Amino acid sequence: MLTSSRYRFYWVNFGIPLICAAVVFLLFDMTKIDIAFSDLFYDPATQMFPLDNVQLFEKITHKWARIIPNWTGEAAIIGALLSFLWPRLKADKHVKLIAYLEKIRVAPLLRFATKHRRDFLFIVFAFSICTGVIHYLKGHTSVYCPVETTQYAGKIEHKEWYENFDLLKVAGEGRCWPGGHASGGFTMLALYFVARRYRWRHSKAILYGSLLLGFVYGTTRVLQGWHYMSHTFWAGIFVWLACLLTALAFYGRGRLELPVLRKDEEPVVVAKPQSIS
Repeated sequence: MLTSSRYRFYWVNFGIPLICAAVVFLLFDMTKIDIAFSDLFYDPATQMFPLDNVQLFEKITHKWARIIPNWTGEAAIIGALLSFLWPRLKADKHVKLIAYLEKIRVAPLLRFATKHRRDFLFIVFAFSICTGVIHYLKGHTSVYCPVETTQYAGKIEHKEWYENFDLLKVAGEGRCWPGGHASGGFTMLALYFVARRYRWRHSKAILYGSLLLGFVYGTTRVLQGWHYMSHTFWAGIFVWLACLLTALAFYGRGRLELPVLRKDEEPVVVAKPQSIS
């Protein structure tokens, strides 16, 4: 039988996203709200979304915005690779090299990377799994973007994701559901689980910031006609679940459900003997 803390953990982290999925499905996928919202940014006279032709808007919201998740993922990969270097240095064999690394202040960086190897690897895996999930869903639902559909002067008939869904094979050439750009922002949720592992008191700020980033990424694409609003919600739901499952595999539920540290509470540090290997 589930304990109260375990029940609450699963209810909050799995139950709420699944309820959100049901609400999004009923409110958006089963109605015309998506189209009604996109209509607000469509110009029937020119048969285009005006913001889709603003180059500065495209650069800032679509191209430059990718820097945040891209650099985060790249930093995690570099950190994971560096984490394997310091343990290979032996105090009795690499005295001069270790002294040089200390002198140029690279040694602290290598020790930090080694200490947080699991965190770096978690971020790398979480980003990869989230990307894989989104790409799988895109290919196996074959949903076309608004500007590609007859609703907005395109050539393809609009269909919902569940009308084309195929579990085992690619459903078609459409690649619009869930929102890929939005998912890039939502992948920053991986940092929230790292913060929860260490019970950082500002972990909720990372949570809300990552959610906001994903919604901003997704909404700007809606304004350009390259996604419906529900695509952003679905991206957030799937990325959250992917990050959560990856975090459970790396850290375990017990660590993730511990309360954050209070202002007057400090993490307990267990002294360990210094070792290079």
